[in-house]
Amino acid sequence: MSPSAPLSASEPLSPAVRAYLEQARVGRMATADAAGVPAVVPICYQVEGARLYTPLDAKPKAGDWRRLQRVRNLRANPALAVVVDRWAEDWARLAWVHLRGTATVVEQGPLQERGAALLTAKYPQYEALPLAGQPMIVMEIASARHWGDLTAGGADSPAAPGVADA
Repeated sequence: MSPSAPLSASEPLSPAVRAYLEQARVGRMATADAAGVPAVVPICYQVEGARLYTPLDAKPKAGDWRRLQRVRNLRANPALAVVVDRWAEDWARLAWVHLRGTATVVEQGPLQERGAALLTAKYPQYEALPLAGQPMIVMEIASARHWGDLTAGGADSPAAPGVADA
């Protein structure tokens, strides 16, 4: 396991962590309300520099996006954690990256536009479900930890299409 370390603008994430996050398709985002009650949801994401972008896209949700638990939590408590993990029956190939930081919900402007462009490039599904005008959660990554061999590949690797547990 690598220790948590402050990120710098010149080298926000190590090359190995960056490559792992680029290949992985899904992460788990944890927020907590003002009382510290946690909530975890799976997310699509993209990382650039020391920022992680995840959309509040037009996929079916239970009502207005402003009422989503993750949005209410971030407004009360901007602390955020994201875990991107790889499961494999061969436990020598298990790995994870854990990011911590703070986040805001951005409804428009350069950060929303940059996030939309990055996510559309990573996930072709967003060609049919455009992110233009959709709110974006933007995380300022403060620390990154990881465990396991981030370079291990194979059928259960985060790069494998259709793998839901990466």
